[in-house]
Amino acid sequence: MISKNQIKFIKSLSLKKNRVKAQLFVAEGEKIVNELLNSNLEIEHIYATKQFSAINRCQKSAITLITNDELLRISNLTSPNNVLAIVKISQKESEKSGGIKLVLDDVNDPGNLGTIIRMCDWFGVTQLICSNSTVDCYNAKVVQSAMGSLFKLDIKYLDLATYLADIDTPIYGAYMNGVDVKGQEFPKQAHLIMGNEANGISESISKYITNKVSIKNIGGNTESLNVAVATSILLHEFCS
Repeated sequence: MISKNQIKFIKSLSLKKNRVKAQLFVAEGEKIVNELLNSNLEIEHIYATKQFSAINRCQKSAITLITNDELLRISNLTSPNNVLAIVKISQKESEKSGGIKLVLDDVNDPGNLGTIIRMCDWFGVTQLICSNSTVDCYNAKVVQSAMGSLFKLDIKYLDLATYLADIDTPIYGAYMNGVDVKGQEFPKQAHLIMGNEANGISESISKYITNKVSIKNIGGNTESLNVAVATSILLHEFCS
């Protein structure tokens, strides 16, 4: 049984200001919650129907059994899938590490960010640095599209100008008029900046970029690539 106050609180977490205040976010669906159970994140509460296949793995978490109708009332999904978890936002400090670090300058679309997070996980990029104006990674649509990859990355929101001013490794930026990325050799430690869907990398950030790279258009007529698609191609070249 779930109370009206619990329903109201869970639904309130659809807004960023409430997630920030409570330091909690929502994760939904069997696949995502299974990934969550394998992560180091702390689960505040689990609401599950008796059909949830991993219910026996939830002993360490507070759990409330609910009906399908109750799940529908608290879910952000049109077709909820057996379980919803309330998760604590990690307060862990970033660990300094090498490798390729991805930087997002004002990426606005939740679907794009979710896909980018999955691509980082695929290519072994463990640190994602986002501008403060980039869409919140705990937005419900981001959580769904990122799947369990969200729980594996170190994601930080920072003032990019302040952050980049202290970087002593090469800083690459994705541009339409940059050097063709194909066939280049990249350092093992570097930053790659991807810009806004409509406007690209902002002028205030471009001054920190040491190398401009691009993806060659091979006979196509489209003006540009979706930022998530472009990120995937570039990470393949940087991380190979």
